[in-house]
Amino acid sequence: MSHVPAPAAPAAPTSDSPVEPARDPRDEAPQFVLPLVVRIERGAPPARTDALETAARAVLTLLGDERAHGDGEWAEAVRDWEDARIRKVVRRARGAEWRRAEALPGITVHGASAEVRVFPPIPLDGWPKDLAKLQVSGTELDDPEPPAPADPAGRPVLWLNPDLEMSAGKAMAQAGHGAQLAWWALPDAARTAWRDAGFPLSVRTAASADWPRLTTSGLPVVRDAGFTEIAPGSCTVVAEHPALR
Repeated sequence: MSHVPAPAAPAAPTSDSPVEPARDPRDEAPQFVLPLVVRIERGAPPARTDALETAARAVLTLLGDERAHGDGEWAEAVRDWEDARIRKVVRRARGAEWRRAEALPGITVHGASAEVRVFPPIPLDGWPKDLAKLQVSGTELDDPEPPAPADPAGRPVLWLNPDLEMSAGKAMAQAGHGAQLAWWALPDAARTAWRDAGFPLSVRTAASADWPRLTTSGLPVVRDAGFTEIAPGSCTVVAEHPALR
């Protein structure tokens, strides 16, 4: 499971990216996107932090799935996606929309209150109609209670930039980028152990005093392309995994 290209950025303002945009041979390749759909029922929305963590685990679950490797049925799409710009788009669904999304090939990952379905990468202009009509904007979620403190020594933590405000959908995509960069950086044995444990992780907002140290620590850092919500080159997430420290 070692197809590990360098992190890449999108070339168009339709999605988020883990690094700053720059012209690259990958820009000339066919562009793919990783769709994620979060279930948001009108009367029972998930907690924000749980949705971010579940989205990150969904990305990891697809990356670690046997169908995404070798001769697996999703392997070619994953390779094409990783060879181009690793775009992710988060959409929301409820009721019949969610049921139609669940009928498409993919994996549903459950959190304490959140459900996120991740799908194999698709061409940028080739969205299935049942996903294409789902809304991207308006994914606003709250935490009913402050999340418990993270334990970076015991489980991976995706640290969010304390100086940025992001919608839940944007933050879910960024958490997914952070998880993917951590996955790429890990040796195979650590990847296997993480996968076998069910991809435990936490997503937390870093303390302002800690953020400069985190971004210069050598850990994987997500830099946004700046097409939506925040300035280009902004550091959005630092991925701290015990095996990377």
